[in-house]
Amino acid sequence: MGFLRIRTTVDERPGRLASLAAALAARGGNILGLSVQPDADGTVDEFVADIPATPESVREALEAAGGRRVQVVPATAHELTDEPTRALLLASRLRAAPWRLPELLAELLRADDARWIYGDTVSDLPDPTRLVVPVAARRAVRLRRAGLPFTLTEAARAASFARLAQPPAGAAAAERPVRLADGAEVAVRPLTSIYREAVRDLHDRCSPETRRFRYFTSMPALPPRMFDRLCDRGRGHSVVAGDDGQVVALASLMFTADPGIAELALLVEDRWQGRGLGAALARTLVGAARDLGYAEVRATMLSDNARMRRLMTTLGATLSCTEDPGVVEARRPVGALASV
Repeated sequence: MGFLRIRTTVDERPGRLASLAAALAARGGNILGLSVQPDADGTVDEFVADIPATPESVREALEAAGGRRVQVVPATAHELTDEPTRALLLASRLRAAPWRLPELLAELLRADDARWIYGDTVSDLPDPTRLVVPVAARRAVRLRRAGLPFTLTEAARAASFARLAQPPAGAAAAERPVRLADGAEVAVRPLTSIYREAVRDLHDRCSPETRRFRYFTSMPALPPRMFDRLCDRGRGHSVVAGDDGQVVALASLMFTADPGIAELALLVEDRWQGRGLGAALARTLVGAARDLGYAEVRATMLSDNARMRRLMTTLGATLSCTEDPGVVEARRPVGALASV
């Protein structure tokens, strides 16, 4: 018949694996691959074998040798690869293109179908041929595979693989000075709760137009919940620029539900605009996105925000229209950072 993928559950007793191997050998089978996976009610042994027997006769032979829930499906020579090497190659591809998570999960588990699902609940109806892999609070990947139910070991592999597409919280970076083109120097530090009052004062000093460009409304003060979210290292990476005891700019890189994409936003005090501070902070955050494994930085801005549009274009971003004629989106692939 050719190549077959054979899976059976066995009791954890000495000699069970040898009995299964002997049963395959008796049917003229040559075992080319073996995987042993702990599961809820026993151990799942999975073979890839070149065997001149029918799937039905193989199933009967393994059941006679002590196998339970035996499943036999066709396989190809392409599946005869070293599994750790294959997983590492897929992980490398995921780091380069995190948005391809469903496709790569399907390759990892040899699933027939993989797609995003959304909503408050990402669980699915109990079905051993479906696997739901959580990615974010309201987002998951659902995998389907006919013929071979997913095991607990495969579910753990999928969860670990999906975490590669998510950024680590990480420790806060240290303070660093940034020198502007006019010779002024500001200190850039990670945003923490100690800057709550200083950020409030920054909003007070910014003009309504500057606040409107940042928040799409002339927000007179930053709501406490929004400030706390900006400080949360599990949700993003925000920094402040300080001069003479004041915070003069706030820049944020917020993680999104889209693996591989982070959202960039800036608020620069009016008297510091046009001096290169916004560009310096944007470069800092694009570099942080690259270090965190992101593939793209996105910025959404009002169409009349000429300064921000120019800044993102200078950084190498591509501008595009959105469904709202008053809103423009900039997308900047994260790779070698352009010198600006």
